[in-house]
Amino acid sequence: MKKVQTDRRKFVKYSTLGILGLVLGGGVIFSPYAVGAENRLRPPGALAEKDFLALCIKCGQCLQVCPYHSIKLSDFAKGHGVGTPYIDANVRGCYACEAVPCVLACPSGALEHTCEKPEDIHMGVAVLEFADTCLAMSNTPVPKGYNQKMIDFTASVVNLTPLEEKLLEKFSGYEGEQCTLCADMCPLSNPLSAIAMVPDEKGGHKPEIYDGCIGCGVCQEVCPTKTPSIVVKPRVTYEQYYASN
Repeated sequence: MKKVQTDRRKFVKYSTLGILGLVLGGGVIFSPYAVGAENRLRPPGALAEKDFLALCIKCGQCLQVCPYHSIKLSDFAKGHGVGTPYIDANVRGCYACEAVPCVLACPSGALEHTCEKPEDIHMGVAVLEFADTCLAMSNTPVPKGYNQKMIDFTASVVNLTPLEEKLLEKFSGYEGEQCTLCADMCPLSNPLSAIAMVPDEKGGHKPEIYDGCIGCGVCQEVCPTKTPSIVVKPRVTYEQYYASN
């Protein structure tokens, strides 16, 4: 009996050491992802990143109630907040729902409940990052197939909502037209508080961002260029970005 107990202790000891070695080894290999700074678009009402990660219980409730399927849950390759919600504006922005259901669904306070309406949302700020590719500025008509990405996304959704069907319908019909998509698709009830197309000195129209921008990422999603000309800077205010540029 004594020998069996000794062998068992040795097995537990060396098994534990082996697992610990694998974990530490994996930590060394994957540490750039595991401890890298998070700088992603979080759902409406998200607290400061450190507080958000501390409070988020990774329940996925915000994802389940989003009528536009905008919210994803991060995996290991996305950073140290594994299982936490984020929005990839290259795929689907946030459409600033009137009642902000993702916030109402959050049981932990990681999404602050003082965010009650679209105007309360402060996810980041839109920036015309690549002006040289902007179709509106170069007077280039919206190309054929510009809406294929949204069509494919819609087709991939299992429980498509009427809001998504309406969105796709609104997004269609711009082929061959002057590009105003970023301004036209802004989900705010008063989009001119956030973005407008203004004439530039070269005869085109430039998207101009105002302090009403909530950083929803819709302009980035709908931009018809291969790499979006307009992008959202997460967790940056209008004043912070435009005061320094």
